[in-house]
Amino acid sequence: MGDDTPTSHDPSAQDAKSDGPPLGAGGPDAGDQIECSSIPNGDSGSAATTRLYKKRWAIVFLFSSYSLSNAYQWIQYGIISNIMMKFYNVDAMAVDWLSMVYMLTYIPFIFPVTWLLDKKGLRVTALLASALNCAGTWIKVASAQPDLFLVTVLGQFASSLAEVFILGMPSRLASVWFGADEVSTACSIGVLGNQMGIAIGFLIPPILVPNVDDMNELAYHIRIMFYISAGVASVIFILVIIVFQERPEIPPSQAQAQARNIPPDEYSYTASIMRLLRNKPFMLLVLSYGLNVGCFYAVSTLLNRMIIEHYPGEEVNAGRIGLTIVVAGMVGSLICGIWLDKTKTYKQTTLVVYLLSLIGMLVYAFTLNLGHLWVVFITAGGLGFFMTGYLPLGFEFAVELTYPESEGTSSGLLNCSAQIFGIIFTISQGKIIDKWGTLAGNIFLSIFLLIGTVITGKILTFPVKQE
Repeated sequence: MGDDTPTSHDPSAQDAKSDGPPLGAGGPDAGDQIECSSIPNGDSGSAATTRLYKKRWAIVFLFSSYSLSNAYQWIQYGIISNIMMKFYNVDAMAVDWLSMVYMLTYIPFIFPVTWLLDKKGLRVTALLASALNCAGTWIKVASAQPDLFLVTVLGQFASSLAEVFILGMPSRLASVWFGADEVSTACSIGVLGNQMGIAIGFLIPPILVPNVDDMNELAYHIRIMFYISAGVASVIFILVIIVFQERPEIPPSQAQAQARNIPPDEYSYTASIMRLLRNKPFMLLVLSYGLNVGCFYAVSTLLNRMIIEHYPGEEVNAGRIGLTIVVAGMVGSLICGIWLDKTKTYKQTTLVVYLLSLIGMLVYAFTLNLGHLWVVFITAGGLGFFMTGYLPLGFEFAVELTYPESEGTSSGLLNCSAQIFGIIFTISQGKIIDKWGTLAGNIFLSIFLLIGTVITGKILTFPVKQE
């Protein structure tokens, strides 16, 4: 990814993609200094100093925390969709849209938000994300009445807008704060928070909101659920204000040192977008990534409907199956991140994981209706390990294919593709399930995963710059 390219660096220079000065005032103490290096410049004989700060771990875990809170809200309605349909007296599609609004909001807002990330940096983006996330939770607290469905839609919209500021950050945050041999692992941790939020979103709502017939009692349980998420989001927002820092005073890698030397007026967001759109292997990755993650979004949104169809009354186990999918995926993400840091085999690893996602989807599809929940837990876990584990692979492969373009811009295009396919697949699979059942719906997704596998294989025919 270019971290080994020697150049003349000024460690205190302003970031080319941030208008503000470094927010880390004062020099590091001995405890903060983990690594310090100087690499001579072939042109001028000057040296670039890099340093890793312990605070980088606090930054990435804080990001993961508000990403967790936001991802939890994405799925908290869908996993108890039958209960929400009864409480708000709406149809299944209305509840599905409470999840799909996350995907719909992302598409028009990603480009201005990515521009903001490039121009104003990580701290401004983090503050806006956590503020919107917190606002969404409190709006939903006020919506816990059967006649206030539109209020809960408004709260979910605020939360979905926060997601736009979140999804593109992991790779950018990893490259700004972490060393060259840590970026894939750090990116995986950033994605891990989002996955953990989805896992908690699968697990907690079915426990907090039992399927009772008394509307007053149901409203009480829903209100408790909303209050808990609002309290957590508020604490995280306060921590972001106090702790979250734009960047380390001294860059962590040679690539970041080089980036800080680029004058701001030499960077054009529009030109960067156009270069990415002309990058053939990257555009193939955008398509294949969208197909894979779009399938994951559809499976997650419709999981309650699929499980309840074959196992009536098992809302809590539907949540546990969702939890299994995501926890297995978190393990897959961490393993893939560590593997990439060690081997740099981006192309081969991406193809293998994609192919195994297809196989996992087929096994899940043909075993869902066997009547044994323990089988569903196993097959769903296998599907999650590879399908969710693919998420950080896509981010890091994109950075490898597009260096030195902004990580936020490449991630934004990947996520935009995922949201578009997520909406298409969720609506289409929902209608297929209603008409022909869950097997047909899952085979529908498997066909597109097969197409994505072929496209990923095509990317291997293009040369990729290796570190």
